Amino acid sequence: MSLQQRISALIRDVPDYPQPGVLFKDITPLLHDAAVFQAVISAIAEQAGPVDKVAGLEARGFLLAAPVALELGAGLVPVRKSGKLPSETYAETYDLEYGTATIEVHRDAFEPGDRVLIVDDVLATGGTAEAAASLVRRAGAEVHGLSVLMELTFLNGRDRFVDLPVHSLVVV
Repeated sequence: MSLQQRISALIRDVPDYPQPGVLFKDITPLLHDAAVFQAVISAIAEQAGPVDKVAGLEARGFLLAAPVALELGAGLVPVRKSGKLPSETYAETYDLEYGTATIEVHRDAFEPGDRVLIVDDVLATGGTAEAAASLVRRAGAEVHGLSVLMELTFLNGRDRFVDLPVHSLVVV
């Protein structure tokens, strides 16, 4: 079985979560399988190339970004929901599939010229990742690429990143 098939078999669909009409893609069964989880981390790291920092998007992106950063020998930068970081931040508000949200990053998280890989579990409409890319650039770093476990193509999120490499392990 291919890695894509193994991943797909472990992603659970949860209808009407977090609200009616949304089909949530639950990755926790994948996280329970150590072999597949390790294969996912290795696959993301292999395609990343050399980077200085890995930016993990709250919350499930943290679960992937931390081990990817370790495997790449890069620093980890958490991109958090508004009000969760203790020091001075840059903030960016964006649209979700079902509302709006604001994410933040510490102002001192990146050095000028840092090459940054953004990591998240799902690319849906692309709003969160686009906001994260904007934060990285505002902090003076360079977005090297976006890596996700799963891409929901019917929401056209990739269209926001015509000038940025996007890597998805599973395309739905």
